[in-house]
Amino acid sequence: MDKVKVGIIGTGGISHCHMGGYKAMPERVDVVAVCDIDEEKVKAYAEQYNVPRWYTDYNEMMAKEELDCVSVCTWNSAHKGATIAALRGGANVLCEKPMAMNAEEAEEMRAVAKETGKLLQIGFVRRFGRDAELISKYCADGVMGDVYYAKATYLRKDGCPGGWFGDKAYSGGGPLIDLGVHVIDLSRYLAGNPKPVSAFGVTYNHIGCNRASGSETAWDGPQQKDGYEYTVEDFASAIVRFDNGFSLNVEASFNLNIDQDRGTVELFGTKAGVDTNNCDLYTTVAGKYVKIVPDGENNFDFEAFQREVASFVNASVGNEPCRATAEDGTWLMKILDAIYESARTGKSVDIAPIKEI
Repeated sequence: MDKVKVGIIGTGGISHCHMGGYKAMPERVDVVAVCDIDEEKVKAYAEQYNVPRWYTDYNEMMAKEELDCVSVCTWNSAHKGATIAALRGGANVLCEKPMAMNAEEAEEMRAVAKETGKLLQIGFVRRFGRDAELISKYCADGVMGDVYYAKATYLRKDGCPGGWFGDKAYSGGGPLIDLGVHVIDLSRYLAGNPKPVSAFGVTYNHIGCNRASGSETAWDGPQQKDGYEYTVEDFASAIVRFDNGFSLNVEASFNLNIDQDRGTVELFGTKAGVDTNNCDLYTTVAGKYVKIVPDGENNFDFEAFQREVASFVNASVGNEPCRATAEDGTWLMKILDAIYESARTGKSVDIAPIKEI
């Protein structure tokens, strides 16, 4: 069988996780081209990973290469353009989260995937973690009962990555679209992918981007330079309601006055509750309320990226179903749009169904 020919668009931090996934399958995959608008950066990247060809224009790459699969790892505002170019160029696409800047863009991307008959998978890597695997089994085996509520947190006390992440023109938003997207999707996935119907949310920017500048705990950024400005929220919170009665409370921050960073999804069912930090289970056994600690390591691990990429490659050749579809990505963008609109207006926002294509 011929090897799957892969290209990567965008050579920033997350692209190394994708590259690691592809490089873990040398007998099945060849990464033959990479692309980035920064010529020096993409040349060094190609040399680092022994990739034979590099480009600074993804349209040129798609015109000159015959690629089976493409990872889109650009900043968020370029996801739509790069994904559509790759799909129309004949490739299956793994697009990093968030799928797009908004639901309208996501609908365009999904429509092109349908039109071209190509796979569009969204980079919801948390679906491939050890925690998600075990909790999914809890739910499938009836251990949880009916899951009716989740609390999802992804809180950093001082953790804006800097650069374009803080500039809404490139990112589309702050911690909600960057961090919250992970735990919102994971919650919905574990609850069986119900459809959202409404959201009420708030956002704040009281602390800003440079609170801990110069301290030992400060990140390298964010800096208001090189054309980027800090224009996003530093904290967001929301309650999202779904069509089956499930509801989700989510909190996400770049900067918040807390003792340490926190991140987990707590899932509550009629028979048991669980959180993703090691998947401890809380339930009743023999009339006693108990905490059950599963054996082994069951928290999120970064080998999930390898499992995600392997699953994408398998799905691209029809060997397994896609586990993070363009439809999933579109629903997520509709949730984010509704939360941001609710925060702007101070009112609950109804979420309309995604388009039929």
